[in-house]
Amino acid sequence: MPANIREIKGRMKAVGNIQRITKTMQLIASARFQAMQKKATQSQAYTQKIGEMVGELAAALGSGGDISHPLISPPDTPANKELVLVLTSERGLCGAYNGNVMRTGLSYIREEQGLDNTQLEVVGKKGQAFCKFNGLDVAESYSFGDSPAFEDVDALAQKYMDAFTAGEYDAVKVVYMKFESMSRQTPVVQTLLPLEPPVAAEGDGGSTTKSVYEFSPDAETLLSELLPVTVKTTLFQCFNDAVVSEQLARMVAMKSATDAAGKQKTSLKRQFNRARQTAITTELSEIIGGAAALE
Repeated sequence: MPANIREIKGRMKAVGNIQRITKTMQLIASARFQAMQKKATQSQAYTQKIGEMVGELAAALGSGGDISHPLISPPDTPANKELVLVLTSERGLCGAYNGNVMRTGLSYIREEQGLDNTQLEVVGKKGQAFCKFNGLDVAESYSFGDSPAFEDVDALAQKYMDAFTAGEYDAVKVVYMKFESMSRQTPVVQTLLPLEPPVAAEGDGGSTTKSVYEFSPDAETLLSELLPVTVKTTLFQCFNDAVVSEQLARMVAMKSATDAAGKQKTSLKRQFNRARQTAITTELSEIIGGAAALE
């Protein structure tokens, strides 16, 4: 067998092995995406219900603008500093996912606050590597695995609430990939703190609806208990959206790699057939030439 045919055959085998690996990774990402999407949907329903309860409490208290709470009002003395948390992945092979999130975060920091007035914190090894490569100072880094538990996010949210109410930051922002649909995921900068003042739900005529519930303890006490829960569930929803978007990006990237490997394999097969045909033709010509020389 000629050397070039052996080389092509070896490349075909290597591409075939890569195709099997990327196909397997695509299937794994697809299964994880479906599981995480279900989890995110359930979390979103819970977050939405918390928001409805806050709206009912706001209706009982009257105008949402009159409600005062440390998580709603910025500190009296501005700290001139923001905390920005960027959510990236622990692993790669997910296309431009991490790059898009990090660029969105850096763009926001440079345009709005500046690096000197921002405390940057990063979740995920890929984001940490990006910051190290670009010489960015990371105040704190976290690794929560492929699927962050609510207990981890709860502790992180509590830490941010304590720092915000102590006046260490004017705001806490979260940069992550928001999952909107299978065809649309958008890197966004979301304000975690301060919270927007809760507003009572509007009736059909556009007027504020009066609460039909009686609360015990009073609505103001319940609202003070629910606002920290709102922060925690909002942050958890950000994490869930980020993980769903990551798995979808990895699934798409692995499908593209599998398809590209298939095309490369087809191209190599054609090269192999042409080289083999040329080798056979050459051998036949040599045999015919040798037979003619013997006559």
